[in-house]
Amino acid sequence: MSSIAASPADKTVLVIAGPTASGKTALALDLAEEMGGTVINADSMQVYRDLRILTDRPSETEEARVPHRLFGVLSAGERGSVAWWRDAASAEIDSALDAGRVPILCGGTGLYLNALMHGIAEVPPVPSAMVDEAIARYGAIGGAAFKEEVRAMDPVLGTRLEPGDSQRLQRAWAVARATGRALSDWQAAPTGGREDLRYCRVLLFPPRPVSAEAVESRFRSMIEAGAVEEVRRLAALTLDRSLPAMRAIGVPQLIDYLDNKVSLDDAVTASVVATRQYAKRQRTWFRHQFVSDMRIDAQFSKSDFRKIFSEIRSLMLTPRF
Repeated sequence: MSSIAASPADKTVLVIAGPTASGKTALALDLAEEMGGTVINADSMQVYRDLRILTDRPSETEEARVPHRLFGVLSAGERGSVAWWRDAASAEIDSALDAGRVPILCGGTGLYLNALMHGIAEVPPVPSAMVDEAIARYGAIGGAAFKEEVRAMDPVLGTRLEPGDSQRLQRAWAVARATGRALSDWQAAPTGGREDLRYCRVLLFPPRPVSAEAVESRFRSMIEAGAVEEVRRLAALTLDRSLPAMRAIGVPQLIDYLDNKVSLDDAVTASVVATRQYAKRQRTWFRHQFVSDMRIDAQFSKSDFRKIFSEIRSLMLTPRF
């Protein structure tokens, strides 16, 4: 192991980011073993313990190789949030540094990474009744009409969001109604970012055709590994379908299969399409919102590890002024 010194005084955090199916988990694990690191999850769906297979969470064997944090820590009945993750990740980073380990953030949820590095809007709590009203209103009038209502209250988000982006539209609607202030206004003044930390940001960014092929291959492997049974167990909990875990890609599609609404092939195809669309949104975000110190225009391959590690090690040991 070529350990890289980590301490509260150094405060260097390694960030392994990129779109889904780019090889982040494998790279982070190999790096953690090589440099004495702790892998900290930065994926909004891998926080749910009920979805190990469908979110491609590290296996129990992989988790045993090095310390892993914030993987599978919430039940499917709980709602993770950006603010919750930022605070939890911040605490885990400090714990890793205190233990002399390198904190390695690994994930593709850009909002999470941005919240930790740059802060997040401290939006006042919205009453649950208002959230329920937003959900009911969206269901009653449909996405297009609901988007227009949001646009009237919050021109920025009402213009930016698509009618099918129900969760974000409902959030914008509920915040504007509850606080009398547009959510975009709250978001314009982020606070609570860990600017005291030094980030070494590595972006895995394989070409789109490679990413598309990897997405399909991985989802079919998930099916072979038992994703259908995993979703069957989740569906048996009869949870609110608006919960984040119930909206994870593959869950609605496989529930439709279990309810005999579609064939398994159709459910798999729909899931692959949805994952590719998500990867496209991730690619756009990383291209425009994420400043990387090292960009790898390929899917991670273990054959390239020594070269990648050497470059990352040089980056982390190079003083910054």
